[in-house]
Amino acid sequence: MYPLGQIAFDGHGVLMRENAKGIQEVLRRIRGEFLEMPGLRLTAEQARRLWRLDQKACDAVLGALVDARFLARTRDGAFVRDDHNSPHP
Repeated sequence: MYPLGQIAFDGHGVLMRENAKGIQEVLRRIRGEFLEMPGLRLTAEQARRLWRLDQKACDAVLGALVDARFLARTRDGAFVRDDHNSPHP
């Protein structure tokens, strides 16, 4: 995966390595969605459509949020808010 400060996305979801400002905006938006909707559960495909990211960009940002322990991946591959205490079905 990519460390949070080393990846960025342009307005079309294209992965870039030099501008950290774009990734911060995408991360802020995704974190906000998961915080505003506590039961939110998305597959990678649903996340790509919701945030209009290409596969590579979406995989990178979701992976970074899992690595940061903000999100967790369920056994069936969905992404949910990581509450650090309960197992994820």
